[in-house]
This record gives sequence, structure tokens and C-alpha cells, in this order.
Amino acid sequence: MTADLSGTWNLLSSDNFEGYMLALGIDFATRKIAKLLKPQKVIEQDGDSFTIHTYSTLKNYLVTFKVGEEFDEDNKGLDNRKCRSLVTWDNDRLTCVQKGEKKNRGWTHWIEGDELHLEMFCEGQVCKQTFQRA
Repeated sequence: MTADLSGTWNLLSSDNFEGYMLALGIDFATRKIAKLLKPQKVIEQDGDSFTIHTYSTLKNYLVTFKVGEEFDEDNKGLDNRKCRSLVTWDNDRLTCVQKGEKKNRGWTHWIEGDELHLEMFCEGQVCKQTFQRA
């Protein structure tokens, strides 16, 4: 059975966000501002259909997808690159592989206890974030 990731989640901690943003090629000024942000994630899940909103005072991001169906993703507001993404379940972990200009790029979401975990990876850099339910 797949996990239910639905809810509103507030950032608790972030490890190696700077390294991850460097791997994406994000400029110095944007990296410095982004490190100070405490984004909120709102995940809407209907079976294998997802809408994930990420809100911050700098930029907001929205992605909608169905697990197992490849889709074109426009990372406008993040690193402004387009990629081809595929999200799948790996047991109770929601995993995305993003194919495009950057190599070995993607993310994984899962729940442990009352916390939502997110690992974002790109070109050997891994950022680990933890969120708590709002």
C-alpha cells in the first residue's frame, strides 16, 4: 500500500541546500536568499494523482503529476530548466527522476512518524529536508 503524503508541511531543517543549489547552477545572490527561507509544502493526493505546492516569500512552485506517467516539467522559479520527469513509488517513498540538462537529478518524499522527508539530488549533491505537519 502506498503512503498518504497529503497535508500542509512546514520546513524544520535543511542540510546541504547550498551544495544542491550550486549543482543546479543557481546564482550567488539567489542562493543566499533561498537559504534563509522556510518554505511550506501543500501536498494534495488523490490515489496516484498529486499536486504539490511549495510556497515561500521569494517564489512559489507548483507541480502536478500522476505516478507512473512521464511528464514535461518546467522548473520556472527554481533553476528555470525544463526536464522530463517520471515519479514512481519505491515501497512507501515517492521518487522522481528528472531527465534534462543536469545529470542524476530528482527527489524522494517519504513520511517517518509525524515528519515528511525530502531528499533532492543533482550531480552528486544531496539536500535533505525535514518538514512537520502544520
